[in-house]
Amino acid sequence: MNDTKYQTRKPATALAVISSVALLLALGACGKKDETVGQKLDSAVAKTEQVAGEAKAKTEASMEKAGDAMKNATQSAEASGSKTADTVGAKIDDATITATIKADLAKDPDLSALRINVDTMNGGVTLNGPAPTSAAKDKATMIAKAVKGVSSVDNKLVVKAS
Repeated sequence: MNDTKYQTRKPATALAVISSVALLLALGACGKKDETVGQKLDSAVAKTEQVAGEAKAKTEASMEKAGDAMKNATQSAEASGSKTADTVGAKIDDATITATIKADLAKDPDLSALRINVDTMNGGVTLNGPAPTSAAKDKATMIAKAVKGVSSVDNKLVVKAS
């Protein structure tokens, strides 16, 4: 006997045949003696088709719900990604502002030798450390304010007593 003949049948066809036979046997056991074998088989096939149709409808409804869930998840991920990108952008901007101010302070002859701490948060800059004179302190504020993205400067530099 050639086994490949049986291996090529689709599982759905096999399931339909098994279901039909089971329904045929169940109908035969119910005592319906006035139906012919053909009528019983037709009835079993009709019931199988009905059950298959209901299963198909349930599957389609589940797939539609899954599609909606995926769409909602995608929208949530996009919103979250956008928010994260904005936050990262703000951090990069703050780091850029801090680096630019430090570089500009290092270029100034009155402030270059000093250890001025520059902190930036959301565009607000805080300067801490020593300043040789009040004029140098004011100059540090002007240098910080001149950098793109700076929204405010809190100058906490302390003028050293000579």
